[in-house]
Amino acid sequence: MLYTLSRSPYACDLAALLRIAQHGDDLLLLSDGVIAGLTGSPAACALGASPLTLHALENDIVARGLSAHLSPNIAIISYTDFVRLTEKQPQQMAW
Repeated sequence: MLYTLSRSPYACDLAALLRIAQHGDDLLLLSDGVIAGLTGSPAACALGASPLTLHALENDIVARGLSAHLSPNIAIISYTDFVRLTEKQPQQMAW
């Protein structure tokens, strides 16, 4: 399953997403969802402890000036990589 988080972790139920996540699932942080990847934040710590493989969209990170602040366990990807994720994970859920 590919989960996409486009809202701030402070404006969604991230705990619910983490409860249903399984090994082999991917999570893409995009739009305001990239805030969940800030180093040392409660959201980043929770994501790091989850079974999810973590990705964040580079354009959204740069647009918010967060390039130097993203957790190192989150892969920064391009739109092309996003398309590859959708091919890898045919089932998707927007969060």
